Amino acid sequence: MTVSLSLDAITAHYGSTKVLEDLSLHVGEGELVSLLGASGCGKTTTLRLVAGFLEPTSGTIKLGDRDLTRLPPHARDIGLVFQTYALFPHLSVRDNVAFGLKQRGMGTTERRKRADDMIDRVGLNSLADRYPANLSGGQRQRVALARALVIEPPLLMFDEPLSNLDAKLRVDMRVEIRRLQQANGTTALYVTHDQEEAFSISDRVAIMNAGRIMQLDTPEVLYSRPANAFVADFVGFENMIPMTVIAEAGDSVRAEMAGGATLDFPKDTFSVPARNFVLATRPEGLAVSTTDWGIPATLGLRTYLGRAYQYQCTTAAGELKANGPLTAPHEPGLAVNLVPQPEQCCLLPAETA
Repeated sequence: MTVSLSLDAITAHYGSTKVLEDLSLHVGEGELVSLLGASGCGKTTTLRLVAGFLEPTSGTIKLGDRDLTRLPPHARDIGLVFQTYALFPHLSVRDNVAFGLKQRGMGTTERRKRADDMIDRVGLNSLADRYPANLSGGQRQRVALARALVIEPPLLMFDEPLSNLDAKLRVDMRVEIRRLQQANGTTALYVTHDQEEAFSISDRVAIMNAGRIMQLDTPEVLYSRPANAFVADFVGFENMIPMTVIAEAGDSVRAEMAGGATLDFPKDTFSVPARNFVLATRPEGLAVSTTDWGIPATLGLRTYLGRAYQYQCTTAAGELKANGPLTAPHEPGLAVNLVPQPEQCCLLPAETA
C-alpha cells in the first residue's frame, strides 16, 4: 500500500534548545523527498521524529490517515536504512534480511522465500549465507536496503546511507536505491548533506537551515531558480551583488551597485523583484568581455578548469568570480567588463538575502 507522509507545524526541542520550528512537509504517495543541509540544520531530527525516536513539542505527523505523533517506533511500520548499516553480525545475509519478517510472525518457508527474492533483487543471491564481516561496505549497504524493503513498508527512510562508501560506490548505490524505490513505488524520506546525491536521487529536495525548510522544490528549480540568498549560495551562486533600481525606461530597468556602476536589465529577460535586490550568479553567469556593457572589473588570478578559465575579479562592488573561454585567455591586470548571462543568474529581493 502506497501512502503519503505529512508533517504539520512541527516544533522540537533538545532540552531548552529549539531544533525545529513550525516545520511542515508533505511527501506524496511513491515520492522520494530528500532533506538536504549542513550538520545541525535539523534534517536528522526530522527523520528521528518520523521514526518515533523523538517526540515533537508540538505538531502532528501522519502516514496516510494514521496519526504517528505519539506512537512508539515499533508500531509505525517504517523501513529504516542507517549510515552504519546496523546489521546483526551473528546472522547471515539471509537471516538479516528476514529478521523483520520473523518479528512479524511470518512462517519459516514464506520468510525464506521473501528474503531470497529480495536478496536476488539487490544482486546478492550468491552471498546469502555469508556473514556481515565477510562483506564489503557496498554489499553490507545492499543487505541493509534489502532488509528495509522486504517488509514492504509504507514509508522508507534513509539516514546518510552512503556516507561511509567510496565515491564510485556512492554513485552506484544511489542509482540502485532509486531503482528499487521506484520499482516498489515506496514513499521515501532521504537525509543527506551531499547536494549531488540529493539532486540525483530525488523527486523533490527540501533545503534546510536552522530548523526550517528554506525551499522545497524539484532539483531543476532549486538549481536554476533559488528562492532566497541562502539557497542561492547553497547551490553554487558564489557572486552576490546588492543593487538598487535608479531608473525605469521602456523595455529595461537600470540598477546601480556599490561603487556607482550601473546595469540595464531588459524586462523580457530579467524580472527585477524589488527596488533593492541582489544579483546572484555562478562564475559561469558572469562572462569576461571586452565590450562596453557589464560590470567594470580588473582581472586577477586565472585558474584553468578544463571547460573554461576562471578569474578572480576586483570590482567596486567587491571580489567576484567570472569565467572566460579557453580560446581567449586574458592576463591578470586587464580591465574588462563582466556580462551577466540570463540563464545563469537570478534576481532576489534584498529582504530575502
